[in-house]
Amino acid sequence: MGTKDNSEATTEKGSALVKQPKSYDEQVSLIEKKGFIVDDRDSCAIFLHKANYYRLSAYFLPFRKADGTYFQNVSFHRIQRIYEFDGRIRSLLFECIEEVELYLRSQLSYYSAHHHGALGYLEKDVFSERHDQKRFLELVNTCIEENKRTLVVQHHKEKYSGKFPIWVIVEFFSMGMLSYFYADLKTNEQKELAKELYGTTVACLKSWLRCITDLRNRCAHYSRLYYWSFPALPKMPESADFKANRKLFTQIMVIRFLYPEKDKWNANVLVELEAIIEEYRNDISLKHVGFPDNWVDLLKY
Repeated sequence: MGTKDNSEATTEKGSALVKQPKSYDEQVSLIEKKGFIVDDRDSCAIFLHKANYYRLSAYFLPFRKADGTYFQNVSFHRIQRIYEFDGRIRSLLFECIEEVELYLRSQLSYYSAHHHGALGYLEKDVFSERHDQKRFLELVNTCIEENKRTLVVQHHKEKYSGKFPIWVIVEFFSMGMLSYFYADLKTNEQKELAKELYGTTVACLKSWLRCITDLRNRCAHYSRLYYWSFPALPKMPESADFKANRKLFTQIMVIRFLYPEKDKWNANVLVELEAIIEEYRNDISLKHVGFPDNWVDLLKY
């Protein structure tokens, strides 16, 4: 299974220690051995059928002490609830990021098309001096190759000799590619877009795009958000009454800054987020996800 807890180590000639798998019943015993209270072993085993022990063990971390042992008398049911909370939050944020991503595709392609033409994005002089044209074209070609079976790609290869206008190719750009595209534009265009789209600075927008790319990748791979420290520290606008940290709440603030519809954010996203927090309030710790006491006010437009 991959962790030092859920399998036994064996050795083979010329190899490092290799773990041997444990049954679901043995995994339940490991959970009890850590000190967690399992009220119903059968129910716990059924849950482990759905949640790989290796994946689930990361949710034990908030309860681990400095010496590697765990706090005693913590109910396994609470671990399940935190795991479920993480999934609910992840689904909500992924939907929000999708809207941000679609908005950015539309805005960046529109801007590029009207300033540089349908195929201007393929020209080196459209970008700043730091732009790696060879690398960029490789990424564009990868987008085309990965989608070669789609009707869109086949149509443009047959009718337009494989030439893809920016508003077509952008539909195959990932969030990371959009971030890369913006970061390599010339400074004056970066400033114009940052102000026009979000009323912010280039430094802030670059930072936000980096952060939302990391967050999107974690959500897309069902990675843990609870009790997680994100690698990038987003830059806060001067008007923000909040000090950024590497916990989840700061990343949600970034989504708020980038979200294209303020009314929908307040009426839908924030309402659903409040409902999730309320549902799991007795099992989660808001400190573990970096939520301050006034988190609702900070997120509200």
